[in-house]
Amino acid sequence: MGREVVLPNVPQRIISLVPSQTELLYDLGLGDRVVGITKFCIYPEIWYRSKTRVGGTKSVDIDMVRKLQPDLIIGNKEENDQSDIELLEKMAPVWMSDVYNLEDAITMLGEVGVITDTSDKASQIVEIIQERFDALRNPNQSGKHVAYFIWYNPDMVAGKQTFIDDMIARCGWKNAFDTNRYPVDAEPDHAPDFVFLSSEPYPFREKHVERMQSKFPNANVVLVDGEYFSWYGSRLLNAPDYFESLIAELS
Repeated sequence: MGREVVLPNVPQRIISLVPSQTELLYDLGLGDRVVGITKFCIYPEIWYRSKTRVGGTKSVDIDMVRKLQPDLIIGNKEENDQSDIELLEKMAPVWMSDVYNLEDAITMLGEVGVITDTSDKASQIVEIIQERFDALRNPNQSGKHVAYFIWYNPDMVAGKQTFIDDMIARCGWKNAFDTNRYPVDAEPDHAPDFVFLSSEPYPFREKHVERMQSKFPNANVVLVDGEYFSWYGSRLLNAPDYFESLIAELS
């Protein structure tokens, strides 16, 4: 992003603006040093109940952040709005991640370890994630295409150049959409064999399956756990197990 972030001391008052990175901070053992999270940071539940909330990922309560007097704010280029970040930079160092694939996530994990002085723990998490993804068994699904829906009315899908697309590929499938990022009300470039309705950010339910089944009569429409496909923090530790069970179910 062309930015330089200077941290004169090890941060002791951290605010996280990204749910998946909030969970990572917990797993790095930073309970006493995280003073603020967003209303979407639902994990761990004990933090969701006890930590001060600073608005949403795209609607940060700037005044609340100022009251908390952070010495580090952690955000993400896709999750947060540029206008909020520019305001926050005036009051504290703001470290931003930019994650498109597993390699980016691994880099992010290591860098968060460095800036929070928890490199040993972060390295342990990275090592386990890499081992589990290396061991991910994906029966030959190379000819199968997935349409991955993240929003309803308008219909929005995860296209190329997204973290979700990388997770789809690691399961051995191909994206049914060739367009980059998040096409809206677009027709798939390839007939989908599977239509995945994600649990987030839009909470798809069984009632949406019938509509999608009529739209894609030749596809298998499935509700999937969006956290494993889109959270790029320590939740990646358990993602390969989930993917293996999903692959087995659909095979």
